[in-house]
Amino acid sequence: MNSKARGSVEMTAAMMISGTIGWFVLYSGQPAMDVVFWRCAIGAPVLLAVCAALGLLRGHLTPRLLAFAALGGVAIVLNWLLLFAAYPRASISIATAVYNTQPFILVGLGALFLGERLTATKLMWLGLAFAGMLLIVQAKPNAGYIGSDYLGGILLALGAAFFYALAALVAKKLKGTPPHLIALIQVCVGTLMLVPFANLAQLPTSASSWGALVTLGVVHTGLMYILLYGAIQKLPTHLTGALSFIYPVVAILVDFLAFGHQLQPLQLLGTGAILLAAAGMTLGWSLRRVRVPVAGERVSA
Repeated sequence: MNSKARGSVEMTAAMMISGTIGWFVLYSGQPAMDVVFWRCAIGAPVLLAVCAALGLLRGHLTPRLLAFAALGGVAIVLNWLLLFAAYPRASISIATAVYNTQPFILVGLGALFLGERLTATKLMWLGLAFAGMLLIVQAKPNAGYIGSDYLGGILLALGAAFFYALAALVAKKLKGTPPHLIALIQVCVGTLMLVPFANLAQLPTSASSWGALVTLGVVHTGLMYILLYGAIQKLPTHLTGALSFIYPVVAILVDFLAFGHQLQPLQLLGTGAILLAAAGMTLGWSLRRVRVPVAGERVSA
């Protein structure tokens, strides 16, 4: 198997794993704060072992790296907290669709802080995504699904997308740094950041809860990021971006199969508009021609 084919397999596996994260978050039965804490606390030793095996713990840990990676870690942890809190409120499908507005938030932040130019094509995709958001906000969940706060869930997912974009902006300052090391610093920051708030006095008592939490830490954090970063190193940017859309498709399918949540017509139309716009932005589609993108890769939850 050549490098490109192996990278495609790794990226596909990473996105399929990421697409199931909402199910494990809800199946754990734990508050979002505790889920994120255990994801970080369990994922950290896995990533530490990987970084040690790859020899990344020597010669890379500069004060500048630690500072920027820690700042990105705070943003990533807030991103996870808000996204996981959105799942029971608006459903996995809707939260994931709204979360995919992150490329547009990143473009806006790039224009504000990095002086990046807003083109007519980017504004067109932004308008389509905004229209999709309006359709989702105006839609109502079906009778078979009762979320605790539909609009609140949408706002939480938007907040998660903002903090992901912020983390991606910080990551631009760490170009050339081994991504496994960045991920390790981020989960270590998350563990320290959340330990004062985690409910350690009343630990989960069921095997199913612990099974879900361990899976989130080992599989959805350790293994998923190893596969993801391995794929990014082997694949061209446009193929990485294209395969990343496996994630929302799997998430919507899992939501339907596990919880019976079927998108209503307006929700389906709005979701399709957001994903189409995100694909256009990520892959550099234009009304006049298709070009290879110059933007950074999208990363899943």
